[in-house]
Amino acid sequence: MSGQGSGGNVLAAVCSFFIAGLGQLVQGRILAAIIFFLLTWVNYTLAATGILFFMALPGFIFHVWAIIDAAKFRGAS
Repeated sequence: MSGQGSGGNVLAAVCSFFIAGLGQLVQGRILAAIIFFLLTWVNYTLAATGILFFMALPGFIFHVWAIIDAAKFRGAS
């Protein structure tokens, strides 16, 4: 992948839109993928309990962060 704005980054951002961390996995950043996946889905799971409904906001923030991170990744030059 060439860099920011490349087709690979757009594909990675779209992947992260559906599953947080998937875009980072597509880019080969395994640790970042695991971290974004866990941060997002732990918060969404806690929000789904109903008692901790406010955890949906941090989950949403982490999800958007994963999308932006995948879209702006520059890679090693």
